[in-house]
Amino acid sequence: MISFGLRLTLRGGREAAVRLVVTAAAVALGVGLLLVTLASINGVNAQNARYAWLNSGAPAATSPDAKASPDPLWGTLGTDLYDGESITRVDVAATGPQSPVPPGISRLPGPEQFYASPALSALLRSEPAAEFGGRFPGTQIGEIGISGLPSPDSLIVIVGHSADELSRVPGAVRISTIATLTPGNCADCIVGLNADAMTLILSVTSAALLFPVLVFIATATRLAAARREQRFAAMRLVGATPRQVSVVSAVESTLAAVVGTVAGFGVFFLLRVPLAGVPFTGEPFYPSDLSLRPVDVLFVAAGVPVAAAIAARIALRRVRISPLGVSRRVTPRAPRAYRLIPLVAGIAELAYFVGRRPESTSGQTQAYLTGILLMMVGLVVAGPWLTMVGARIMARRSNRPATLIAARRLSDDPRTGFRAISGLVLALFVTSTAVGVMTTMVAERSTPRGNAVQRSTLVADYSRGWTEVPGVPRSSVGPVPESVLAGLRSIPGVHGVTMIHTNPLGTTVSVGGPRPIVAGLMSCRETAGVPLLGRCPAGADVVSIPAHFALDISPGDTPEASGWPTAPISSERLQGLPVQTIVIGTNGSKSVLERVRTALAVDFPGQRPAATWSEHLAQSGMAKEMAGYQQLANVVMLVSLCIAGCGLAVSVVAGLNDRKRPFSLLRLAGVPLGMLRRVVALESAAPLLVNAVVAAGAGFLAAALFLESQMHYSLRPPGAEYYITVGAGLAASLGVIACTLPLLKRITGPETARNE
Repeated sequence: MISFGLRLTLRGGREAAVRLVVTAAAVALGVGLLLVTLASINGVNAQNARYAWLNSGAPAATSPDAKASPDPLWGTLGTDLYDGESITRVDVAATGPQSPVPPGISRLPGPEQFYASPALSALLRSEPAAEFGGRFPGTQIGEIGISGLPSPDSLIVIVGHSADELSRVPGAVRISTIATLTPGNCADCIVGLNADAMTLILSVTSAALLFPVLVFIATATRLAAARREQRFAAMRLVGATPRQVSVVSAVESTLAAVVGTVAGFGVFFLLRVPLAGVPFTGEPFYPSDLSLRPVDVLFVAAGVPVAAAIAARIALRRVRISPLGVSRRVTPRAPRAYRLIPLVAGIAELAYFVGRRPESTSGQTQAYLTGILLMMVGLVVAGPWLTMVGARIMARRSNRPATLIAARRLSDDPRTGFRAISGLVLALFVTSTAVGVMTTMVAERSTPRGNAVQRSTLVADYSRGWTEVPGVPRSSVGPVPESVLAGLRSIPGVHGVTMIHTNPLGTTVSVGGPRPIVAGLMSCRETAGVPLLGRCPAGADVVSIPAHFALDISPGDTPEASGWPTAPISSERLQGLPVQTIVIGTNGSKSVLERVRTALAVDFPGQRPAATWSEHLAQSGMAKEMAGYQQLANVVMLVSLCIAGCGLAVSVVAGLNDRKRPFSLLRLAGVPLGMLRRVVALESAAPLLVNAVVAAGAGFLAAALFLESQMHYSLRPPGAEYYITVGAGLAASLGVIACTLPLLKRITGPETARNE
């Protein structure tokens, strides 16, 4: 029977060949998207693993089996900024010939030497030394290789020093072993992706994205099997057993699935390179990161053909009951309201965890993923009932023949009507959930831009930690020479330079918090040109001001014109005190900001980089992470709608082929072709619109419950981009339906109505 099934498939004429090609193409697209999803999860893990070495020195970042070097490495980890981009700076110094070497370089750089990543090397070549290159004195001796770079766009520099010099730098640590543990498995790692959040978001969205893909594949293979019911029933009438018919059906469906699976791997490799450039973690991937594990390949290569065979077997259940099962069709039993139970159960589970969030990441993933999958299953199960309810309402409110025929057909068999648009319903649910979650996260955590003064004022914060006195920051910068200040003021575009000094008087300032804090001291002679800090009271020489005021000020706020209290200390004595913060007012141009930042990096090596107000907030990595989440939302939205559109096209075309004989009989009975087209359009459009509203609402409800439980956020409404994309998707779906209508004239001729 296997050879007979192959002969029917390969030599069954033009119709069989077209059916094989269409089914294989549908499976290929679904398999390609399925592989892309699996590879993206692997890519995130691979990218995160290459962050590991940057956490060297953290006790929990080193594997307990690692062998310590007899010559420890001195090292510090810092950041720099250029045009809003964060640069990772690693300063190292060997203590002997066996000092550990970070990945990506062949040997440690010596004093006045450094390695740079390819992206940073290109930046050094393209930008003026006064604006950027001067921050890394010495000679570049090479580029950092892929093994030491999380991303092709990573900006990383490894700067060499002598051991005697670096050992005296605050924050330097002795490193005996290069860290190898993935940041997600390291409790005190400070560099890397937010593993818990990324795992949770990717787990939920990836599983939700896989669901429409699998439904799409199953729909394509099932429709190909259902189309052959009548042929198999005829085989039963001439003596074929149910087992033989099932084997033939499985062979035909499995062959199409195997061809589609092989082609799907080709689709994946074609998409891998362009998709590697999508920075949905905040940075793009290397193409090699989007790889497949053997278990992924085995799962897809074996699972898809098996699923196709099972779908074909289920599709022929009426033939197995009786050889006349195909012709003796009766109106199926109407779906009942109990089909809403899975959907309600999913909502109830998500609602239960509001205020009861599991502590572990795995517990959260299991809780939220189960609830969302329950809602997805619930939408599929409840879809026929919703379709039936909508059809009955449509029948009661219309007296047009086409509308009444379409409503009657939908109410008699709502399962078939819903099956064609089930993929789109799931896509809308996934899109609404993902967009709702990520739009809210971006809105809650995005970095404000501030006003023009905040964007043009650089703040160099040189306080490190706190002294024994609560609220008094410690400074690691002594009195600043006048030559340094003169050099800063001489840069064209700099309007003023102000220093905030350590306060030896213990004066406190109230800044709206629960208690006053010990303030720094500012000379009123230096406030000109730095409007961010306000102005001193008339006649004041020195005032008390919070050391971090320039960074803590709220978005768009301006300080009081004369709100700072006078301090009982002279400007002359102030110049001999350590400096906590230097604030530089500029004209806001990129060139001036970077020249000032470079000058400060040279004058105060080893200190944190000067940053504007918005750049300081972005240094936590939150802005890049939020941009990644927004990118992920866009990817989910486009991919899910693409899957749904393909599924709808396959379903509508196959549905027309399955019903061409009834439509031909209607035409012979005098029904105009235009009326038949309106019937087909309404049969697809009515359940689509009804279920789309329910799916979108359910998606936003799932997002709201997830956000409230996991992050205590209230759902923010999505922007116009969501409504435009969804509207365009629905319009495209209606367009797919409209494109199939010309087929009616060709497939419903009198010759089709013959008694087969």
